[in-house]
Amino acid sequence: MRLLFLAVLRPHTGNAVTAQRVRDHLEAAGHVCLLKDAFDFDSPLEVAGLIQAEALEAALALHLYRAGRLLQGHGIPFGVIFGGTDLNEDINQGEKKQVMGKVLEEARFAVAFTESMKATACLQWPQTEGKIYVQSQGIATVPNATFDWGAFLQRAGISHGAHGVHVFLLICGLRHVKDPLYLVDAFSEWHKEEEPSAYLVIVGPEVDPVFTREVKAKVERAAGVRLLPEMPQEDLHAVIQNCFALVNSSISEGMSAAILEAMDLEVPVLARNIPGNAAMVQHGVTGLLFSDPQDFVQLAQGLLRDPTLGRAMVARGRDYVQTQHSWRAERDTYQSLIRTLEQDADQQDPLTSRML
Repeated sequence: MRLLFLAVLRPHTGNAVTAQRVRDHLEAAGHVCLLKDAFDFDSPLEVAGLIQAEALEAALALHLYRAGRLLQGHGIPFGVIFGGTDLNEDINQGEKKQVMGKVLEEARFAVAFTESMKATACLQWPQTEGKIYVQSQGIATVPNATFDWGAFLQRAGISHGAHGVHVFLLICGLRHVKDPLYLVDAFSEWHKEEEPSAYLVIVGPEVDPVFTREVKAKVERAAGVRLLPEMPQEDLHAVIQNCFALVNSSISEGMSAAILEAMDLEVPVLARNIPGNAAMVQHGVTGLLFSDPQDFVQLAQGLLRDPTLGRAMVARGRDYVQTQHSWRAERDTYQSLIRTLEQDADQQDPLTSRML
């Protein structure tokens, strides 16, 4: 079957990585999957032209508002995957919420990464509960075996002396919802006053130009904090593998792939205590959850002073990822759901399915 897959494809972001992984699942089942950036289209009319030109038979959208709204009214069956900000942010805006409700009604199925995401959607659109499936993100990490950690530290302006360094890694696009500045003041003070070996390294793409300038200005003045641009996935996995701990300070999350990748690579996780993170990280068991910057510093200090705590958590974190975030289970789910679209497409009149 010929499929259109719309997603937000900013390079090296969570949505882009998820979209590429799901596309691989679908192509492995023999489908032709045309993956397109939703931001390349201004209206459903432009998408209609693409559907006609490429003889597309069904579609999939990652993000109910940004991508899903572009798939309405084309006469081909489609499914949607909740992205995170659609349920955490867009749902609070009346017009966007109304649009998303209509998209969900027309969609043959919807996929939520967590039970809490499904519950949020069902609370707003209870009539759609029967079509919402829960499938956690499947994780597969492939660190670059030839990655030069020393060169990375040098590029970050970090000198590693006799006592070594402890890199706390924050991976995020530079935009408000990821809140990369949340820990900067507290971390910088900790670095200066108590733990000069500790560094906070922020890695990610410049998503919001205005906010990026604010982040750069703040980081330049903050001792012990560094900012680096996005990097290829394999290199990023190698950085995670070499860092002391993975940090997440987002205001909201759907399901952070970086957290799961850190667990898979047996690296401790310190995450802000928000619903999306708490759905994955069990405090003191598979990672640590902090409620404010001062709480983060206390937990980080404890992790540095008690290596056995970190070792126990990473072992349990790895087990959690392997059992709850199976790449194979994710593949089976999406291939099964797409078969329902295939059946719908086969039942439609060929002329009707091409109506624009």
